[in-house]
Amino acid sequence: MDKEKIKVLMIGPDRCVHGGISGLVNGYYDAGIEEKIALKYIGTMKEGSKLKKLMVAGLAYARFCLCVGKFDIVHVNVASDNSFWRKALFIKCAKRRNKKIVIHQHGGNIEEYYETLDEKGKERVRSIFGMADTLLVLTNKLRDFFETIVDKEKIRILPNSVSTRHVGETASDRDYDKILFLGRICRNKGITELLTAMDEIHVENPDVRLYLGGIYEESEYVSEVEKRSSYVQALGWIKDKEKDKWLDECGILVLPSYFEGFPLSVIEGMVHGCAVISTDVGGIPEAIEDGVSGILIKPKDVDGLKNAIERVISDKDFAKKISQGGMKNAKEKYSLEKNMEKLIEIYKDFKNS
Repeated sequence: MDKEKIKVLMIGPDRCVHGGISGLVNGYYDAGIEEKIALKYIGTMKEGSKLKKLMVAGLAYARFCLCVGKFDIVHVNVASDNSFWRKALFIKCAKRRNKKIVIHQHGGNIEEYYETLDEKGKERVRSIFGMADTLLVLTNKLRDFFETIVDKEKIRILPNSVSTRHVGETASDRDYDKILFLGRICRNKGITELLTAMDEIHVENPDVRLYLGGIYEESEYVSEVEKRSSYVQALGWIKDKEKDKWLDECGILVLPSYFEGFPLSVIEGMVHGCAVISTDVGGIPEAIEDGVSGILIKPKDVDGLKNAIERVISDKDFAKKISQGGMKNAKEKYSLEKNMEKLIEIYKDFKNS
């Protein structure tokens, strides 16, 4: 290990897991973070049965305990629910070893989850987050919430971001009859409403196609997609060049989620010049100005979703306007390369303190 570089031990879901945290971590690796710091990543969760997840978590904790002493900083990527309680064990271990701790909170429903807990549970959550030397949150909304439970001086905003290295200056012409969804195929992502809206759109616009880039998290949607095979196609989980191809080919990126933190797919759509349609939840309104850099709708609103898609399809000038506005906003605010440098500066502040 390079003695001159800052030594960071980072944990989170395995890099092969389908999800936003893994996508962000893989983006850091692609952007060359290992050239700037001495980074070791331990995956604490893999997809599969409960037994498999338990075994992976146990082995990860053992590996973590064996090597944590060699590092200056421990960076913990955490969501909500079970993810939080799993990561609490790692945070406590790092605290016992007197390590500087960065907790990077990604969960979109953390505030709602916190309110479901009894007072003892809330105290445990406050205690764990209070162990952070720096708490990274994705949005201003999350910062406002965390200021009520931890020292606000610890909180820093670091939004999710995507690489902008190979992105053009203007949104290219594209086919607005092609709609792309990226994410897990499940109820909370608004798939029921999206399929219902597509049923109605198909009647008036039979050439419109929806492409679902994601894995089925809820099996009942397999048959729902198959019976719409003439205008809805499941692509499976797409990544890297294949994902770039679909983002460049489709005119619309849609994400009608019920809740989110700060979804990478929205930023990916904006960077690639898609007209992005999403819900006004979590940090999405901080990325999208309605009618300027995308369209915001209410969650579970089939009519709003249908009308937004039809407006983009029918009004090419408007579509190009929000596509260009989204691309400009994403490149300025959500560049992975720029945000990675901000993260490294946070690490350096620890080193120099």
